[in-house]
Order: sequence, then structure tokens, then C-alpha cells
Amino acid sequence: MELLHSKIIGEGTPLLILHGFLGMSDNWKTLGTQFAQNGYQVHLVDQRNHGKSFHSPDFDYDVMSDDIIQYIDHFQIGNTTLIGHSMGGKTAMQLATVHPEKVSKLIVADISPKYYPPHHQPIIDALGHLDFNEITSRKQADEVLSNHLSEVGIRQFLLKNLYWVESGKLGLRFNFDVLQNKMDEIGENINATATYEGPTLFLRGERSEYIMPNDFPEIKKHFPGAAIETIDKAGHWLHAENPKQFFEKSLHFLNS
Repeated sequence: MELLHSKIIGEGTPLLILHGFLGMSDNWKTLGTQFAQNGYQVHLVDQRNHGKSFHSPDFDYDVMSDDIIQYIDHFQIGNTTLIGHSMGGKTAMQLATVHPEKVSKLIVADISPKYYPPHHQPIIDALGHLDFNEITSRKQADEVLSNHLSEVGIRQFLLKNLYWVESGKLGLRFNFDVLQNKMDEIGENINATATYEGPTLFLRGERSEYIMPNDFPEIKKHFPGAAIETIDKAGHWLHAENPKQFFEKSLHFLNS
């Protein structure tokens, strides 16, 4: 089994950060540095089929959770604090409920334990129009995506995955073929009887619909010790839209 790619910053209490769907560890570099400056050894991890980690046809929360267990064991971390956003939050929830002895504290960013119907199809369709036999610059790639995705922020987020495969040849870091075929897995709920009793914080974006008040009982059923707080003036990418409040609320929970 291959080891996930990561960037490790700082010294102190281990803190693993798991990005969301089509993201990568680099998305968390600024916040990761802030946590590192406050006494944490921050592990910014690329999940399988994302960033610089290995590509695999196997893609569900069981194998992604196992990847993190292998990573924790490899670095002899013992138990750790986990922050997971969206898909990364589901991985973190899966890990905490199956291996609670590995997790001292859990922060879940803008995702709940419930099932989410597939809803990334417009993004996948737009990415499918990228032909890297013709596209030779970030500007060209953005022009193609802009024909299908009007929101600049989403296009910028996706284009962070562009890299030079070889001289003159661009590509995407994530495993597009597998991810477009496994989108149903992204929305999967965690096991109906799964629970984690440890300290847990759910952070939801004020403008996001991923965690609604009617989801609170389901969260409390699986995570009886959970606090649920709202990040002001933020949507689903709450850590990018209001990083100051996200950091303050996270750090207060971690240090409490």
C-alpha cells in the first residue's frame, strides 16, 4: 500500500488536515502555517487520487480512512487531531468512528454524516472540455472553463491543480477519470450505527446549505459530544471565505 503525499509544518501536537473533493493539501498552506505557529505539527495531506498522492481505481471512504491510518502509523503519531473539509470531513468522520483510539479531537468543516446526492456534475462536465493536446497555458484553460462555469472562484480553485506533466504539456493533478466515475462515493453517508464519543466541532458556513438545522440531530446521534458553530459570511469554502474566524474557532476548540 502506497503512502499518501504530505507537507509537514512545525513542531508540537500532531494535526492532520484533509482537503475536499478536487482539492489538495496546498489549499490549506496558509491556515496550516498559522496552526504550526501555535504549537502544532501540521500534516497537510493529499488524499488518494488528489494532489501529489498516488492514483488508484479504488475510491471510497473505507479505503481513504485506511490510507490515513497507514499514514498515522508510518509517522508513529499515536493519536492525532483531525480537521477535514467536505470530502475530507467524511474521511475524518469515518476514521474517528472506526478507529476512535487514533483520534484525540475532530473538526469537521461544512459536511454532515448524511448522504448527499451527486451534485458535482457541472464541474465534471466543464473539466471534460479541457483538451491538453491543445491547451498550453493556464489562461487558455480558464477560457475553456469559463464557457461552462461562470463563478471565478470555482475556476481558480480547479486551476490550482494544473501542472506541467512535461515540457510544454499541461495536465491536472487529480485523477479525473476515476473521480468522474466515482462521484456517487463522495456523497455517501457514514455507517448508520457509527459513533465517536470524543471532542468534536462541526463548523458550518452561514451561506452554505451543506449543514442545515435539521441535520443537527443526525450529527448528535453519531457524535454525541459535538458542538456545532457557524462561520459568518461564508459558504461551503468557509476556510477560504472567512479564514480568520475559521482559525479562531478551530484554535479555541483545539486548545480547550
